[in-house]
Amino acid sequence: MNLRHEAFDIIAKVLKNNEYSDNLLQQKARKIRQSSGESPAFLYQIVKGTIKYKLHLDYICRKFTETEKYEKTDIKVKALLFMGLYQLKFMASVPDHAAINETVELAKETVGEGIAGFINSVLRSFQRNPEIRFPEDSIDRIAFEHSFPPELIKIWIDNWGEEKTELLAMSFNEPSKLHLRVNTLATDQVKLLGYLSKRNIACRPSSASNNVIVCENGYEALEDVAFSEGYYSVQDTSAALIVELLDPNPGDYVLDLFAAPGGKCTYIAELLKNSGEVVAVDKSPAKMKLLKQAVERLQIENVKIVVEDAFRYGPIAPAFHKVLVDAPCSGWGVLGRKADLRWQSHQDIPQLLKLQEKALSYAAGFVKKEGFMIYSTCTMNPDENENMVRQFLLKNKQFELVKAETKLNPVYDKEGYFMSVPFLHNMDGAFAAKMMKVK
Repeated sequence: MNLRHEAFDIIAKVLKNNEYSDNLLQQKARKIRQSSGESPAFLYQIVKGTIKYKLHLDYICRKFTETEKYEKTDIKVKALLFMGLYQLKFMASVPDHAAINETVELAKETVGEGIAGFINSVLRSFQRNPEIRFPEDSIDRIAFEHSFPPELIKIWIDNWGEEKTELLAMSFNEPSKLHLRVNTLATDQVKLLGYLSKRNIACRPSSASNNVIVCENGYEALEDVAFSEGYYSVQDTSAALIVELLDPNPGDYVLDLFAAPGGKCTYIAELLKNSGEVVAVDKSPAKMKLLKQAVERLQIENVKIVVEDAFRYGPIAPAFHKVLVDAPCSGWGVLGRKADLRWQSHQDIPQLLKLQEKALSYAAGFVKKEGFMIYSTCTMNPDENENMVRQFLLKNKQFELVKAETKLNPVYDKEGYFMSVPFLHNMDGAFAAKMMKVK
């Protein structure tokens, strides 16, 4: 099977139709395993990398083409150019001649001989002159050098300054490691590390959680029989720490609003040791199907799945010891894993803020006296995070903030909130505020 051809199909669809690469990659990877038994690692690398770096690659293309002609270039041709340039510049494992020749041959198959000659010319021009000068303006330089929308970089610089913004952008372009959460109902971290070592799967214990391990080669871990038999799940350490901050105890009744696809929900259930109950609410039938499959794979028995709009779940009554509001957000913290998201993550924030405010207010009605609520996101936007919680606490005096350091390492506590920063903590960026209902 020609993996470059498969990669081209995905990249062209993403660029043309704004489809999500994760869904397309999963379909292709399944097809590859079934037909040839090959590893999809190369496919993932070239697709994710090309989509991440598309603005950077577009900037290079403009240096070696006529502006007017390039503006009219078909998106499929741009997809081929981006693929070839990505291999030349970022994939050391691919020799230059292979990057160029394979791209040109693919172009002949897909867009014709004449266009293939144009692609060959651009790639060879870059090969001869690989040094690219970026704009001097700090916003445009960071945007084009590290491949992020300039408007998003401007927001980040306004929030954190130029140095931290560039560190963040660079960290999102590093290859993502796979974090695995141990199913504590079936095994523990030490036993699982020993098992994976015997399988020659390179892993190490997380420095942040006793129930998480970090793998260098995630594809091997996902294909191992121990995954299908439920000994571990895929979950970034930042998400696991949010559940550990919630601190589910055996016998607790927990409400998980916006629960799908269920990573936090299943961890809550495991920490409850299959006692009590987790009520998982989400309106997406497809995503809740994934949660149901995970519950069965992990042999969890205490999750009640409710496919319903979180804002219609009820009746509202203070019936739960703990409530998790894992709110829809801009996703700034997961831009390293979700290649497509960086091109959309600065949009619709005003609408998100309204939804988050509504979610917090609605969820608060389900918390028992002396119970706890966690509001969490996978973003680092202050307006969606600490500013949102401060506003809630001003309006709801029956809740008080519980400092994150009371349960987690103080390194993750900022002004009482849980915050993880990719370039500081080697995990996704995330936020959580734990609040107690005191009256």
